[in-house]
Amino acid sequence: MLDIPGECSRDPGKWPRPGPCTSSSAGNAACRGALTTCCCSSNMAASLGDSQGLREPLGLPSSGQPENAAASCQEEFVYGEEDFVWGGVGWWRSRSRGPAHCSVSRFDRALQSSWAERMELGLFRYHLGELQTRIVPGKVGFVAQLNIQRGLERRRPQAIQSVRQPFDAQQFHFNKINPREILFRMARSPALPCPSREPSPCPRTPPESEVPRSPGRVLVVINVSPLEFGHVLFIPEPALCLPQVLTQPLLQLGLESVLLSAHPGFRVGFNSLGAFASVNHLHLHGFYLDWELLIETAPGEPLCPTLNFHFLREVPAPGFLFYSEGQGLAALARSVCRVTDYLVDKEIAHNVFVTRGTAPGGAAPAQAPSGLRVLIWARRSCFGIKEETAFNVALCELAGHLPIKNAQDFQSLTERAAIHIIQQYLLPEPQLAQLRSQLVTLLTE
Repeated sequence: MLDIPGECSRDPGKWPRPGPCTSSSAGNAACRGALTTCCCSSNMAASLGDSQGLREPLGLPSSGQPENAAASCQEEFVYGEEDFVWGGVGWWRSRSRGPAHCSVSRFDRALQSSWAERMELGLFRYHLGELQTRIVPGKVGFVAQLNIQRGLERRRPQAIQSVRQPFDAQQFHFNKINPREILFRMARSPALPCPSREPSPCPRTPPESEVPRSPGRVLVVINVSPLEFGHVLFIPEPALCLPQVLTQPLLQLGLESVLLSAHPGFRVGFNSLGAFASVNHLHLHGFYLDWELLIETAPGEPLCPTLNFHFLREVPAPGFLFYSEGQGLAALARSVCRVTDYLVDKEIAHNVFVTRGTAPGGAAPAQAPSGLRVLIWARRSCFGIKEETAFNVALCELAGHLPIKNAQDFQSLTERAAIHIIQQYLLPEPQLAQLRSQLVTLLTE
């Protein structure tokens, strides 16, 4: 097991929380100060359990009704631009040392404390302790982590046949989750009154005109099969029953979430259908990873400079890159979704990854990422249910983070082998070159 030297060193067996929150009731209470209560306390839900007497006052369906966790009122995290962390977020010059400091933001305190509390309550499919981590030798510096239990115990992915596959209420979806898996709701200030909803059986996907155009309330929910510490899902109004097609409001909240964290390793991502999304119900992933990735500093080739749109070539998985210093996040989300909407229309699977990073053409020091990088990978579709032996190729793997399923592959994996697996899922160069030209035309129209 690797230990990260310096101020952020973590002891084996202890939670890898990069902040002061502890698992004690006093520590959790202090961290919950970042949250406000809307209608009911999630502590009440945790202490009383999933009983019929609890579900009805929370507005949840009874055991004989369709599940709709979105109908409950949970604790809320209400934020504004004043909560964004602009400076002092970076890495040590040696990427093996992790974050340069351990400060935490209001958002970090709320997420980390609530997540650790759910782990102690046994709401995950397995207990996630300190993950054995190995930097694969080579120029890329892949971050490999051994996570055997996720490979064995995660929910079986749904069989997907199209990037545009409609929502299916008969399959698993997030209205069926245990309400105690919800950490809190996120909402941009000013907060709206907590809505009262009747349980919805999700009979249809709403037309585009009914989908919100600005970030509304979004549930932050534990991923019960976590990749890393703090692995959560951002789910917009689950009762809308939206399929896994990226929307501007949800992406904007994802961009803002990265800025709300004081940890340089808090990342947000999206897997489309056909790109190893396991559930066809709209969601983003968010998680902490204490390691810098090559894609955060690799140079980019300008494609459309006025929109800060670039092509990232000098990485194992070449992809499209938007960059922002943090201003105009709505416009950035709109530009990204113009690209992903085009990919959906063309039935091209894709992954999206949001992280702090340096300017694509700049030479900023590695420990001081100056803005946001949004990576978009157009890739070969993977329909049906397919599993690679060592790792599947989704948003983390394309970014250089490799959760490995078995000890043998973890110990023996080489950079060459990892690149070979990843590049099997990339578009052929002629198709990618054509797509570059098409996207530039799309964005400059």
